[in-house]
Amino acid sequence: MFSFKNRVALVTGAGSADGIGFATATSLLTAGAQVCITATSERIFERAAALGCMAHIADLTDPAQVADLFTAVSAQLGPVEVLINNAGMAQSGKQVQAVRLAEMLDADWAAHLALNIGTTFHCIRAALPPMQAAGYGRIVNIGSVTGPVVAIDGSSAYATAKAAITGMTRSVALEYGRDGITCNAVLPGWIATASSIKSELRAGQATPAGRPGSPTEVAACAVFLASEAAAYVNGAMLVVDGGNTLTEIKGAF
Repeated sequence: MFSFKNRVALVTGAGSADGIGFATATSLLTAGAQVCITATSERIFERAAALGCMAHIADLTDPAQVADLFTAVSAQLGPVEVLINNAGMAQSGKQVQAVRLAEMLDADWAAHLALNIGTTFHCIRAALPPMQAAGYGRIVNIGSVTGPVVAIDGSSAYATAKAAITGMTRSVALEYGRDGITCNAVLPGWIATASSIKSELRAGQATPAGRPGSPTEVAACAVFLASEAAAYVNGAMLVVDGGNTLTEIKGAF
């Protein structure tokens, strides 16, 4: 049911061995897919060596580099049939600060949007034509509960960009569903990764599950949505947060 034999998959934002992108690529490879992983730094080749898959360096905020990425994947593996848009939030060599909206600089606003929705847009736009030609495609956008479900003080630009991913997901699902293409989103909550700070891990302990989630738990949801078994799931938002956003009253009561 979840075989990806002979399917070509691209996973973005897979530079961290402890991240969601790497975990998703691992699961896809285990299921038989031919996988390319991408990130903005040389470390992606270390990740690819560990997995035994293709790697490509690309800044996905740059449409020209995205076009080169898809050309390279097609030349080595074939046209991308499964796209996992995991890149976002942080990028090597670029810093974005959490500030309230009125104090936000234009450059910081633009950086958040470029990293968290621009990357997704560029990759989906590049993936759609070959998927249409093949009559088959699976697009999974890794978003966040921040934005479409909840908000965090000082993270308005990030929340706006992640909420935009849900809107794009629904639009692509509607516009391309008859072409055999599905587009869904996974919205993680508190997930323990190498980039998690102490306060985020503490927040994970306060969820109904009593712990933060793991990258492999998010990857399992992404792989399901990317599978042939999920053919009738389109435009969905799958929250993976241990039930955290269900809790209306938090703290002492």
